[in-house]
Amino acid sequence: MEYEVVIGLEIHIQLATRTKLFSGDANRFGNSPNSLTSPLVLGHPGTLPKTNKAAVALAVQLGLTCGCTIARENYFARKNYFYPDLPKGYQISQHTTPICLGGAIEITVDNQTQTIALNRIHLEEDAGKSLHDQYKDVTCIDLNRAGTPLVELVTEPVIFSATAAAQFVTEVRKLVRWLGVSDGNMEEGSLRCDANLSLRPVGSKTLGTKVEVKNLNSIKHVRKAIEAETERMTHLLQKGQIIRQETRGFDAQTETTFSQRDKEEANDYRYFPDPDLPAFLLQEDWIKQQQIALPILPAVAQKKLMEEMGLGAYDAAQLCDDKLVFDFFQACVAAGGSPKPIANWITGPIRQYLNETQTGLSVFPLQAPQIVAMIQMVEAGDLHFSQASQQLFRAWLKNPTAHPKALATDLGLVLVKDNHSLEKWVMEVLAEMPDKVIEYQKGKKGLMGLFVGAVKKKSKGSADPLQVTALLEEKLKK
Repeated sequence: MEYEVVIGLEIHIQLATRTKLFSGDANRFGNSPNSLTSPLVLGHPGTLPKTNKAAVALAVQLGLTCGCTIARENYFARKNYFYPDLPKGYQISQHTTPICLGGAIEITVDNQTQTIALNRIHLEEDAGKSLHDQYKDVTCIDLNRAGTPLVELVTEPVIFSATAAAQFVTEVRKLVRWLGVSDGNMEEGSLRCDANLSLRPVGSKTLGTKVEVKNLNSIKHVRKAIEAETERMTHLLQKGQIIRQETRGFDAQTETTFSQRDKEEANDYRYFPDPDLPAFLLQEDWIKQQQIALPILPAVAQKKLMEEMGLGAYDAAQLCDDKLVFDFFQACVAAGGSPKPIANWITGPIRQYLNETQTGLSVFPLQAPQIVAMIQMVEAGDLHFSQASQQLFRAWLKNPTAHPKALATDLGLVLVKDNHSLEKWVMEVLAEMPDKVIEYQKGKKGLMGLFVGAVKKKSKGSADPLQVTALLEEKLKK
């Protein structure tokens, strides 16, 4: 029998707030273990939580972007379970009243657009982190992450391949970064994915037994884990065995999944409304303010670049892959640059530099007007693109306060255009190659490149090649 996999994803997204969801502790990554805690996070008696309004705003902005219905009346519940990284003995989460209901996100797989329906987006606090690799026989606990604001984005079971699932996570990461909701750094745990899988006979509408694979922390792992678990479940069914509902992990070394525990049901967590947190009501005017605060979305931005600025689909897609890149492009256009050359610079030399240095545009040394000034020097014929991108650009990155014209002059990159100097070099080259001149005049026109190259060498690369070519053609006619 042939089976198909049905996938639903739960994506945990840490919100980019200054403080935690219910306390004033700093929300940062990379601090020394257990340095960002407080009596509230540690579950000390007598402490009272207070909801972070900024986290609510980010959740609503994400929901509005995804076309969700925003719940006006919201509650928090206690999800009760015992684990070393949860000092309170419960996690504060939204259970029956998610802040965002429904919605959808579009993805493209094999040049086909798919609409992935969402079930909900809800707010909750993160747990701490168990560290198993610090000591051989000891698990350490770091509670810096405990209380960090999260949204959990839950899809309907409408994904039917590992490739589509990986693409969906990619699209979500791009979206939250674009909105500024989260940095989306999976390697730091800012975005984590749980995949719920079941198999059913092809053509059937009935879902099979669900297995959850938890804590997938890279796009590659999402795809590999789903592929591995699909293969395992298919093998069981083909042997006539049953699939047990359970929670599994993914071993990246062996690219296999392993059993962790039986899958819990909602009633296992004994949810009940948190008595320390009153309901919060979202006013219509406030929701409208969040809508107004949203930036232009990637698909709209891409269409704008193509229709209003004449860019091709590839360039537009590259520029809209990251909000900082799009904003930098817009700033360059506002500074007087032409769209196509700007796109070429951003997707070429600038991206190469950022990849080499493993940095982003947020710390890029040059400002948009400086890039435009360099582009305009090339357009004016003052220097070659190759010289600008390989020499002037690199030198300017090391000395960003320098004036580009002066820097190019110091480097000997400014093209010489005065006829007196050019004619002198041309005549010297022709005098040094009398036999080649005769061959050219007899019809061997391919020698023009040799003459131009010789002039460029004599001028140390400073001769304007267009004017040199014109002068050579004029002299070689005689």
